Amino acid sequence: MKFYLTSILFFLYFSGIFAQKSKTYDVVIYGGTSAGIASAIQTSRMGKSVVLIEPTRRIGGLTTGGLGQTDIGNKQVIGGISREFYQNVREYYDNPSNWKWQKREDYMDEGQTRTGKEEETMWTFEPSAALTVYKQMLSHEKIDLVYGERLDREKGVTVKEGKIISIKMESGSGYTGKIFIDATYEGDLMAAAGVSYRIGRESNSEYGETLNGVQANKINRTLTWTLSRNGHNHNFVNRVDPYIIKGDPESGLLPYLIKGAPGVDGEGDKGIQAYCFRMTLTDHPDNRIPFKKPDNYDELNYELLFRNYEAGETSIPWINSPMPNRKTDTNNARGFSTDFIGQNHTYPEASYKEREQMIQAHRDYQQGLMWSLAYHPRIPQKVRDEVSRWGTCKDEYEKESNGWQGQLYIREARRMLSNYVMTQKNCERIEVANDPVGMGAYGMDSHHVQRYVDVNGFVQNEGNVEAGVPSPYPISYRAIVPKKEECTNLLVPICVSSTHIAFGSIRMEPVFMVLGQSAATAACLAIDGKKAVQDIDYPALQQQLLKDKQILEVQISK
Repeated sequence: MKFYLTSILFFLYFSGIFAQKSKTYDVVIYGGTSAGIASAIQTSRMGKSVVLIEPTRRIGGLTTGGLGQTDIGNKQVIGGISREFYQNVREYYDNPSNWKWQKREDYMDEGQTRTGKEEETMWTFEPSAALTVYKQMLSHEKIDLVYGERLDREKGVTVKEGKIISIKMESGSGYTGKIFIDATYEGDLMAAAGVSYRIGRESNSEYGETLNGVQANKINRTLTWTLSRNGHNHNFVNRVDPYIIKGDPESGLLPYLIKGAPGVDGEGDKGIQAYCFRMTLTDHPDNRIPFKKPDNYDELNYELLFRNYEAGETSIPWINSPMPNRKTDTNNARGFSTDFIGQNHTYPEASYKEREQMIQAHRDYQQGLMWSLAYHPRIPQKVRDEVSRWGTCKDEYEKESNGWQGQLYIREARRMLSNYVMTQKNCERIEVANDPVGMGAYGMDSHHVQRYVDVNGFVQNEGNVEAGVPSPYPISYRAIVPKKEECTNLLVPICVSSTHIAFGSIRMEPVFMVLGQSAATAACLAIDGKKAVQDIDYPALQQQLLKDKQILEVQISK
């Protein structure tokens, strides 16, 4: 009898633990990026239960991870929760107590998206400010926020008859939902659910494009956007030698150069544009952490940098955009810079462990680069003098990180392949989607994909495209939902169905927030109508989006 009672108690105890680990919601959002946050807020406002699961210990993705220089192209197309965020950023900086290292009147935005004096929004900000604003916005909603839970990508997604039933984390925690939203930069939930996707560049011929595929010899773009914002297409100066011993091919190639040709112009490949960290730097002596030489520093890894200067480069290889409080959002520029070109091609499909190794490799590379620019004797003195004034910030990111963020700038990874693929033709308004859930407005922008030796025996980067769009363009609802035969209750606001070059325009944080809100709106309508996400009534979705101040079209002047 005693054994029987003990067995019952044992069963009830562990059943309770299992019950605690498996929770049910109307909407389950995986990925606490900007898109995930907007999705969660919208779901809460529409009266549905929602959980927001962030695999790391920090929400906000790139918006809180160093990308304070908002790329958008046309501010007028940003509405809804996305605009609320930028309004709240403005309100944050209207508070004098939030100006510690600089006077409010001394700050001038020199970035691509400048904030006018009379604007209600603000488009440049510190990572810590963005994090504060997001937390404040979430605090007003009924949202369960879960940190540090990674999806079991092998066995963690239960799908029955084309519908996700539940997802399980590596810890064993489970989440059951009616609708799921994949708000990750990688598209991990989408892939684990068996949804079709692409990685790499399509050939130009596949969708009738001109800016996709290999771009090794393309000098004249169809649409000019400032072919290079920095003078020479983010490439090396002339006659930089690629060999370990100059002029000696038998000595081998220097690091990070591919062997062989880059491919045929316009043909597709598996390459993806380079990643980097969007550094948050400061020149304030009381807040600056000087650049440190990494323990595993190898001078050979920067030989191309040194040779580029010795061949005639004169500029500092960065875009050092001012942010408030004497901080920056520092991005890639010139031929050898913060982009770790060609070292990310396997990242989208890599295991968590492999990704962590790649992220650390990117961090080691970039830390070594900044130390070299600041202190190495082969760097011109004027460059060293300027770069060494800067360093990472004591008051940004986790204290033990020495001012380096955890969020890598994942410019692209997987892209869903649904029944509607956004292409260059959409960006140019040659084709116009009739079911918009947001608008793109930034130029078609790809960073370099690979580094190679040209036919003359010198170093070149390949993959950069900077082509403008004539005006804002609609993004199709069908581009954020999978094919119906693959999954009926999933929405994907980041890894949208698009070609490589179209994604280069769509992939902006304000747009991800817009699409996140639209995805959540569609999710709630699907729940109310007991329909597949592909079958909801678009006019009803459009009406709700407009009610919630989303921008779905702008007047095009002729």
